Amino acid sequence: MINPQLATERLILRLPVLEDFDAYAALVADEEAARFIGGHVSRAVAWRKFLMMVGAWQMQGFAMFSVIERATGRWVGQLGPWRPEGWPGNEVGWAIDRAFWGKGYALEGASAAMDWAFDVLDWDDAIHCIHPDNAASIALAKRLGSSNRGPGKMPSPYEDSPTDIWGQTREQWRARRHARAFA
Repeated sequence: MINPQLATERLILRLPVLEDFDAYAALVADEEAARFIGGHVSRAVAWRKFLMMVGAWQMQGFAMFSVIERATGRWVGQLGPWRPEGWPGNEVGWAIDRAFWGKGYALEGASAAMDWAFDVLDWDDAIHCIHPDNAASIALAKRLGSSNRGPGKMPSPYEDSPTDIWGQTREQWRARRHARAFA
């Protein structure tokens, strides 16, 4: 299994490790934080979901990273490339612990993950599956330069959850990144 680690100004993005589980379980137990990522779950279900990400790294060579705050070593959340069976496309997604909302970590980490997905995984396109009521994730998708492509169909057990597909191509991402570098 590959073991990538990405560093940004304030974050480390790395593979999940066992020590991340307590913080992950707290995130997915928080009704507000988990509202748009499948809903809050018990610790036992959180364990299975946590292992699913580790398994995706093993089987696919990519999955969401654990996000670590460089200054403190605290687990911030998870984000990165993701493509489960039946998913509507190659997604770069995010889930941030509520204690870290409003700090710009999702934008910082998702930008690094987008670079990695396009440059290392050689994706041509990246999407974000976002519930239409999730204003914070919609704002983040817009800040990343993604546009709303319309409603999407999610696989079971999420088929009844309304989802808009936001996204952009590798060329759009690179053009935007290039424009920012010279702004």
